[in-house]
Amino acid sequence: MSAPRVLVVTHAYPRATGDAPGSFVHRLAREVQSRGAEVRVLAPHAPGLAERETLEGITIHRFRYTPEGMETLAYTGTMAEQVLGSWRGRFAFAGMVLAGIRAIRREIRTFRPTVIHAHWWFPSGLLATVAAGRVPVVITMHGSDVRLAVKRRAVHPIVRRVLNRAAVVTAVSRWLADQAGTLGAHRTVQVAPMGVDTDRFHLTGAASTAHAGGDLAARPLVFAGRLNAQKGLADLLEALSRMTTPATLQVIGEGDDRAALHVRAERLGVADRIQWRGRGTPEMLAEAFRGAAAVVIPSRDEGLGLVAVEAQLCGAPVIAYRSVGLPDVVDPRWGGVLITPGDIGALGSACDQALRSASDPLRRDAAIAEMRERFAPAAVADRYLRLYTEVGAHD
Repeated sequence: MSAPRVLVVTHAYPRATGDAPGSFVHRLAREVQSRGAEVRVLAPHAPGLAERETLEGITIHRFRYTPEGMETLAYTGTMAEQVLGSWRGRFAFAGMVLAGIRAIRREIRTFRPTVIHAHWWFPSGLLATVAAGRVPVVITMHGSDVRLAVKRRAVHPIVRRVLNRAAVVTAVSRWLADQAGTLGAHRTVQVAPMGVDTDRFHLTGAASTAHAGGDLAARPLVFAGRLNAQKGLADLLEALSRMTTPATLQVIGEGDDRAALHVRAERLGVADRIQWRGRGTPEMLAEAFRGAAAVVIPSRDEGLGLVAVEAQLCGAPVIAYRSVGLPDVVDPRWGGVLITPGDIGALGSACDQALRSASDPLRRDAAIAEMRERFAPAAVADRYLRLYTEVGAHD
């Protein structure tokens, strides 16, 4: 059987080497192509980007959908807010739908894919299932798309139609897979997470002994994520103010709530113990995780939590809310701590404990082994290649 020809449709994809949006989609595309598949990526255009380019061996076509100054829906994580919040956003989204359908049909004629892999049911899965014709579609749900669907009953019929027209639906965590059932989809959703960069996120020799002794209280807590309500940094700031250990906190990330969170830190009296590091590079994140007393993830409605995977690969203990996808990757058997969402006292106590007690090397090593087995790019690519081959054979 010939190798699959995969058209990847996504609204988030790196704009340059090292760019964060859709980096896991790019990682999967590269790994799949390295195993013999032919891959092409279709994504929306944005100001300053080329319409056609090659990034680390992957061909990318970015389709135009409005005048360039209005092409702001993709790559920022604010598509839903823009569409729901303004007529300008709705106009741009209408243009994206029409232009995206035309672009997919054009790629079907010229690239002749054996399978289309749409990341996020909205908008890519919607566009792909409308435009695909006889080409089978694989849809992967990542989290933000499911949160949108669950909160808005008016879109449930659309979600059901999109998912039921796909050849295969996958989700990056068990919780997301279960949610497809609550939305009325008639098919089984397979759990198939994305991969992480195991070449960059790994335990170094120096870090492997760091938690075995020394002054743990001198090591920082680390938060990495968007500065918004869903990621829960406000809860962590409150917990920091209640801790018995005068902990320091590194915050890596940007977002619309940055100014309000600075004010909150001042009001709680912890501003002088916080280092705001801004938007982090992968190298910065890996270094921070290796030096952390713990990585804290007080997120609600987290589809999976790739930060938790990356942190554990670097040997860091993880403290997280017991929220939707996070229990898939944070487990007490591997040294993780799960907290009831919103329990600020328990969150602070867990952080205090991390600063007082060295992590168990056996549990740490078990976490690393588990994360590598499930999230190494090679393992993830092999899983999806099997799916591509199966759905292509039944076309």
